[in-house]
Amino acid sequence: MARVLYNFDMEPTILIPKIEPNKIEVIQKSKFNLKSKFVIVPVVILAIIILLTAPVLVFVAKANKAYKQILPIVENLNIKDTNKIKNDLTLVKTTVSELQTSYKLFSWMKIFPGLGKYIDDLGHSIKAGIYVIDATEITLTTVEPYLSVLGFSDSGKDNTQTSQERIDFVINSIPEILPKAGEISEKFKKAEEEMSNINPSDYPEKFKGIALREKLKKGLDLFNEISGYISESKPLLEATPYLLGVDSDRTYLVLFQNDKELRATGGFLTAYSIMKVSKAKFEPVSSDDIYNLDAKYKPSLPAPQAVVDLIKGPYVLSQNIRLRDMNYSPDFKVAMDLFSEEANDVGLKNVDGIIAVDTGLLVNLLDALGEIGVPGFGNFSTKIEPKCNCPQVIYELESFADVEGPIIWDPLTGKIILRPKNSDNRKKIIGPLMNSILANAFGSTKDKLSKLINAVFKSVTEKHVLFYLHDLDAQKAVEGFGIAGRMETGTSDYLHINDSNLGGRKSNLYVKQEVEQEIEVTKDGSIEKTVTITYKNPEKHDGWLNSVLPNWVRIYVPEGSKLVEIEGLEKQYETTTELGKTVFSGYFKLRPEGVSKVIFKYSLPFKKSSLPAQAGDYKMLIQKQAGTDAPLHRIISNKFEEEFLLNVDKEIRIKL
Repeated sequence: MARVLYNFDMEPTILIPKIEPNKIEVIQKSKFNLKSKFVIVPVVILAIIILLTAPVLVFVAKANKAYKQILPIVENLNIKDTNKIKNDLTLVKTTVSELQTSYKLFSWMKIFPGLGKYIDDLGHSIKAGIYVIDATEITLTTVEPYLSVLGFSDSGKDNTQTSQERIDFVINSIPEILPKAGEISEKFKKAEEEMSNINPSDYPEKFKGIALREKLKKGLDLFNEISGYISESKPLLEATPYLLGVDSDRTYLVLFQNDKELRATGGFLTAYSIMKVSKAKFEPVSSDDIYNLDAKYKPSLPAPQAVVDLIKGPYVLSQNIRLRDMNYSPDFKVAMDLFSEEANDVGLKNVDGIIAVDTGLLVNLLDALGEIGVPGFGNFSTKIEPKCNCPQVIYELESFADVEGPIIWDPLTGKIILRPKNSDNRKKIIGPLMNSILANAFGSTKDKLSKLINAVFKSVTEKHVLFYLHDLDAQKAVEGFGIAGRMETGTSDYLHINDSNLGGRKSNLYVKQEVEQEIEVTKDGSIEKTVTITYKNPEKHDGWLNSVLPNWVRIYVPEGSKLVEIEGLEKQYETTTELGKTVFSGYFKLRPEGVSKVIFKYSLPFKKSSLPAQAGDYKMLIQKQAGTDAPLHRIISNKFEEEFLLNVDKEIRIKL
């Protein structure tokens, strides 16, 4: 700024800064223009896209390579070639490790909404895979010495040992196996935790023509089933020496349940046997018809109303429950608590536990053994008998036990002078048949042992064999493994359908069941369900095996559920609470060549907003009734639909 100086002797002067041309600074105008922006911005965006997608593309390439390497291994898996399994496992472990390294490069993307869920699931599945591989390595190292002994691999060693000798060897080796069993269980539990974060309902039904959601659900179901058995195997292994009488002899009451005359725990209690087990050797002591035992019993406890209403006969004179009908609770332990206490009064005492079996075990064992002979009774097999369109062994058992006719007494002597064949002991075939099966099973050589093990495992896991033990640790072990017939507890949705044939001959030989569940969320967030059960009997009435079926049906649902309506029942019973569940029940009659449909509509005791885990994450446990085969189930909810055969308990998880 110019300054003005005052001088009294001079005129005022204005000072102007001197401009020096050589020192003038010229500011250049930037040449960056709109055209440059159009070049640089796309380059930056492209660079960002490459940075985001390159790690994903690398992972996809590695995943495709892994798929091509692992698929042939799975398809050609042969448990008999342990050396190849070891080499394949090393390859799989290396491949999955490389996938995990690639995944880490883009794992941070799980923070993105939508896409992040799938990236997070991918991380959980990789971690689970690593745990499973580790567990498989430990398992292979642990069981390899026993695979050949049990007939699952061929080591070229002596094949003349009997099944009993091979089982003895494995039983004596359990103390060596137990420490590793704990490690294996822990690995699988960790894998389960990782996989529990994945919900198939988050995925589209189809992707590039592939039924993605269905395949994912089946894969998760199979994993959970296998993992559940393995993670709970250690307590059962620990209890095995006790169960098999290694330290001291065990005595069991074996109950034979006729699943063709279905009852709550799997079938009508038709016969029983006393079995002694000493160092894994089974010896039948005695067997008898349940009616002969019941003749010694004085009924003193009231029977359920449905039993009185439908069986009639003995319940006309007295409405107190008979021993043979005491398995009316669907919880096997609850039923056997009652039965064992009452049976003790008629001499069935000093047993270590109760084992209930049905014809499913018999058929599975004969499938493995082939045809067997029973001295005095002929040959038995699972070939289909045209007279009943059922396995020949089932036909022979039923025809032996249920020949009807009059019983005539001599009025002078009081002795029976005429009666149907086998009326004095309708189940006397049970003992000889059991002896023959045991002799064939434990006397068989290596080639049949693996089939026998598979037959027993299938029978146990599908609830054709149930265990009830007085020893608390042993009982806890069988409950943990899911072979004690217990009703599960929990806070999520639940369904158990229980049918009892109360006077319908052996109609369950032919009856097929289908179940449909429709789940609907109302405007206020309440959850309403409609359960439709369809029963079909396609065969003709014969008055022997197939007859009118009076069926007592009960459905067990979460406690606090409210009934809206029921259709299809001849008589509806009062809603009750039992075993921590709300129970809706009644009965109907299904005729040969007929169809009956029962519909239960009710609301659950919780709303969608209160569901655990993520909002709208709905879980339901469906428990199979013991003694049944595999009824068809269908679940429908909004856009979700699933269909499956219920051969084991199953958990469903969907988005509402």
